[in-house]
Amino acid sequence: MRTLPTFIFDLDGVITNTEDYHFDAWKSICLSLNYDLSPEKNEELKGVSRSECLDKILKWANLSLDSKEFNEILKKKNNLYLKKISNIDSSNIINGVYDFIQKAKQRKHSVALYSSSKNARFILRKLNLYSYFDAIVDGNSVKASKPDPEGFILASKLTKSNPEDCVVFEDSEAGIIAGNKINMTTIGIGVSNKLEIADKVYKRFEEIKLKEF
Repeated sequence: MRTLPTFIFDLDGVITNTEDYHFDAWKSICLSLNYDLSPEKNEELKGVSRSECLDKILKWANLSLDSKEFNEILKKKNNLYLKKISNIDSSNIINGVYDFIQKAKQRKHSVALYSSSKNARFILRKLNLYSYFDAIVDGNSVKASKPDPEGFILASKLTKSNPEDCVVFEDSEAGIIAGNKINMTTIGIGVSNKLEIADKVYKRFEEIKLKEF
C-alpha cells in the first residue's frame, strides 16, 4: 500500500502573501540605515530568520552594529511587521491553498507547517487555519534556519513521517535547498529562476492538484 505523503508548507508566499509586508518593513529599516533594499536583494531574505536577514543587510550596507542596536532594530522591524499584518484574515489566504489543505485532510494526509517566522502561529490563527495543521514548526522551534534542514526534520518527526515521504511547498531558494538536503519532494512556487532546483515548479499555488501526489 502506498504511503500517503505528508505535506509541509512554508507560510510567507505560500499560504499567504505576508512576504510583501516583510519587504515593506525591512525597506523602512534599511532606509533608516541609509541603504536602499531592492526587490532582487529581498529575494535573498526569503525563508531566512529575522536576525540572519539583518546580518545580510548590514553586510550589503557595509555597516556594523553593537548587540544592543542590533536587537533594537530586530524589535523595531517586528513591530512594523505586526502592525502591517494586524488586519489580515482568511481573505488573505493565497488562491488554491485552502481547498488543497481541506481536501488533503479529508483524505487523511498529514499537514505541517515549517516557517522561519516567529509569528507563524499568530498568523495561522488570523487566517483561521491553525486547526488544520498536525504540526507547526516556526522560528521559535529551531536553532538553525533554512537552508539548514533542522525544521523540516522536526516537522517530519512530529508527523511521524519519513523525510522521503514528505512534500515541501516553498517559495524560497533557502527552503528548497533545505528540503532537497534530506530527500523530501520539493515544490517551488513562484517565478524566480532560483526555484529551478526544486523537483517541480508552479507559478501559482492554484495550479497544484492534490491528485498529483
